[in-house]
Amino acid sequence: MAREKYRFNTPAGRVFDVFNVALLVVLGAVAILPFIYVTAGSFATESELATRSFFLWPETFSLRAYESILTSPAFVRAMITTIAVTAVGTVVQLVLTASMAYPLSKGNLPGRRLILSLVVFTMVFSGGMIPTFLMVRDLGLLDTYWALILPAAINPFSLIIIKNFFQQLPAELEESAKIDGANEMQTLWRVILPLSKPVLATFALFYAVGIWNDFMSPLLYLNDNSMWTLQMFLRQVTVATDLSIVEADPSQMPPAQGIKFAVIVVATLPILLFYPFLQKHFAKGMLIGSVKG
Repeated sequence: MAREKYRFNTPAGRVFDVFNVALLVVLGAVAILPFIYVTAGSFATESELATRSFFLWPETFSLRAYESILTSPAFVRAMITTIAVTAVGTVVQLVLTASMAYPLSKGNLPGRRLILSLVVFTMVFSGGMIPTFLMVRDLGLLDTYWALILPAAINPFSLIIIKNFFQQLPAELEESAKIDGANEMQTLWRVILPLSKPVLATFALFYAVGIWNDFMSPLLYLNDNSMWTLQMFLRQVTVATDLSIVEADPSQMPPAQGIKFAVIVVATLPILLFYPFLQKHFAKGMLIGSVKG
């Protein structure tokens, strides 16, 4: 161990470490500086945004942009819709994925290889936008929130990782549950899933982020603007020439650029706050479920 430590503690190794750290710092700055600028711009005045091309700290703090969006019925409606769709969609997708992954983790399941082959096939080839839209339309899901949840309810990659995780659990646990009189569903919900918190928490984060950031599904399947999610509201605010969608008080002209920045911050902040609670499960869930095929 000491020999390996001495071998890597060489001038070339130290140069590599310095270069590696410098590169990561630059990449981190490239990733975080735009968000800091947007956050600072959301608290700046409209005149400062017009005169300063880039800054990381506003000269004068202003909350007018946040006051405008937080008192906007359209924004509040979009935020509540997004939170509800994300919560329900994450639960539905986790339940369906786990329910399919559990039987596929059994080596004696009839047709298991064929089903897994079809799952892998969908990872390479998809139906495409138009066939998916026609399917959603024919199922009567247009202008419903289920159109944002069900078409992507089972992700093939997530399914395979969760299946592999289930396969690694000791078979004796299931055998003891069956001896106690539990059926397959009881074994899944009372024995398997409580032991699968790391991998379930990992993909709960994936599913939640995917639904929260989903823009194409509302754009394709929701024609009623009263059903718009936060991403659709964000899109309309950032590309609109006027801010009528904000439904603000007409007697008080809201700051146009500041509102765009404020909506971006509010749309990004919940995921940033949600991530630390699942971070401890993230690496463990990904590594454990991806080792065994």
